[in-house]
Amino acid sequence: MNAQLVIVLALLVAAIVLFVIGRPRMDVVALLVLVALPLTGVLTVPETLSGFADPNVILIAALFVVGEGLTRTGVTYRIGDWLAANAGSSGARLLVLLMLAVALLGSVMSSTGVVAIFVPVALAVAKQLGTSSRQLLMPLSFAGLISGMLTLIATAPNLVVNAELVRHGLEPFGFFAPTPFGLVVLVLGVGYLLLMRGRLGGDAENSTAEGRRTIPDLLAAYGLDEGKERLRVLPGSELADQRLADSRLATRYGITVLNAERGPQWQRSVVAADAGLRLAVGDVITVTGALPPEATLRDLGLEEVGISTSKFTQISRRLGIAELLVPPNSAAAGARIGDLDLEGTYQVTVIGVRHKGRPGGELRPEQRLDVGDTLLVVGQWPAIQRVGGRASRFVLLDTPEEAAEAAPAGSRWLYAVLSLLVMVVLMVTGAVPNVLAALIACLLMGASGCIDMPTAYRAIHWPTLLLIVGMLPFAQALEKTGGIDLAAQGLLSAVGGAGPRVVLAAIFVATAAIGLFVSNTATAVLMAPVAIAVAPQLGASPYPFAMTVMLAASAAFMTPISSPVNTLVVEPGRYRFSDFVKIGTPFTLVVGLVSVLMVPLLLPL
Repeated sequence: MNAQLVIVLALLVAAIVLFVIGRPRMDVVALLVLVALPLTGVLTVPETLSGFADPNVILIAALFVVGEGLTRTGVTYRIGDWLAANAGSSGARLLVLLMLAVALLGSVMSSTGVVAIFVPVALAVAKQLGTSSRQLLMPLSFAGLISGMLTLIATAPNLVVNAELVRHGLEPFGFFAPTPFGLVVLVLGVGYLLLMRGRLGGDAENSTAEGRRTIPDLLAAYGLDEGKERLRVLPGSELADQRLADSRLATRYGITVLNAERGPQWQRSVVAADAGLRLAVGDVITVTGALPPEATLRDLGLEEVGISTSKFTQISRRLGIAELLVPPNSAAAGARIGDLDLEGTYQVTVIGVRHKGRPGGELRPEQRLDVGDTLLVVGQWPAIQRVGGRASRFVLLDTPEEAAEAAPAGSRWLYAVLSLLVMVVLMVTGAVPNVLAALIACLLMGASGCIDMPTAYRAIHWPTLLLIVGMLPFAQALEKTGGIDLAAQGLLSAVGGAGPRVVLAAIFVATAAIGLFVSNTATAVLMAPVAIAVAPQLGASPYPFAMTVMLAASAAFMTPISSPVNTLVVEPGRYRFSDFVKIGTPFTLVVGLVSVLMVPLLLPL
């Protein structure tokens, strides 16, 4: 063992200790590593910083943007609604559905991409069911890793091992060669995490602030939780092509229009109701107030369509509700509600008033406001935020929980789905490298209005990228100093005379252990030649040994730095380093046992 290897190992141990104690932050530790490695003389500065140009790092950044595009258009919440609807009130059923969905999608595209896309889904569904996001995010990462065991193209290490077989003149594995092992691991993984759910929740629940009100809470506070209805504008209606201000729905019939839904069913848009909105045949308007008799509605050319909680939840992701306070010295104090012109100035509509802490009753245009009164307004979320920037007249009080789930580009969801499908097809077919496929999806989402550049930059989780970039140089440093070769040779000398199953177990342990510190792709590059070379010495087939490396490379469950898939869920799940050690280590042993027992049965030695 040379001096440089001792220095690198000491630095690696120091970084792991800092990760375990949780101080300083993981991304700060990564920065310390980036500074320390060039000072050791093992790597140059360009070699140490080469991770910033690594295609996988760019891929992860692009997938953050793709995930944000799906969130802004409401696609992730649609998936979350489906999962929540099918899970009912059962957190266990939700965990099962989530893991199966992630594993299935991850079997044909980048598991890192799948996890990046499903993180906001898991957070949204956890909020809907009132469960801890910690009970979903680690199972999410485990499912992403297990997906690498389901098909040959599911993860890069599989392709590395397969290429090594071809290089040795052997027949390659088939597309579904890993599938039997992966399915068994997936079933065991689902069962294991169901048993461990209690140990995942606790310290950090969803990030929503305690006591923060929801839209239903606000509607109830203003006496608007009852009487919310949806009406469709029928052909021949006198309201068709009429401005809302001229319709007399509010003044004559006491009906307040909140919003209008229009467009084809597959791409329905929701627009806020303002005085200048012109209604059209087929529009569905959401209203509050006591509806007139059915005969009157029929004369107006309106029919009731009804409203459901789930429908209102979908609307709330594009249209928001918030409270405005009339501050002292405000120009709004003493003004009549009808003279505020909030529709024209801010593109929001007043739907309720509270005076001296009590609901103001039926909304009347001639009603005057006092200092301290609050208005409940509805409008697009960006418009509501703009009202908060005009403090000369109103103060925007705390927005409800649903503001965090706003989907401002909800009408663009189909373009987001098509962009995602293009990315998946390009990745599955290998027409272009994965990183280019993800960047193409980003460009498509930007061109179709699903996301803009400022939002794209904000969507990238820079601490995660910095952590990955900071750990990548260790692989090069260990290889350069002979550390990995030394470990591999020691393994062979220790178990070379044992039986084939013992050697399989040793190869699994070595691969999993090296994968704690370097990427699973680099681990496969180093271990595949060793595994294939061991087989002739034992008079055995190389395929069981090669498959063991494949499975072990994907069994990166033990630390948050073992795989980018794990790193992605650390921050949103508020996990500690020790959480992965306690949950991941036993399951890694389970996967190792499955490999040692099953591989020789299906791939005879």
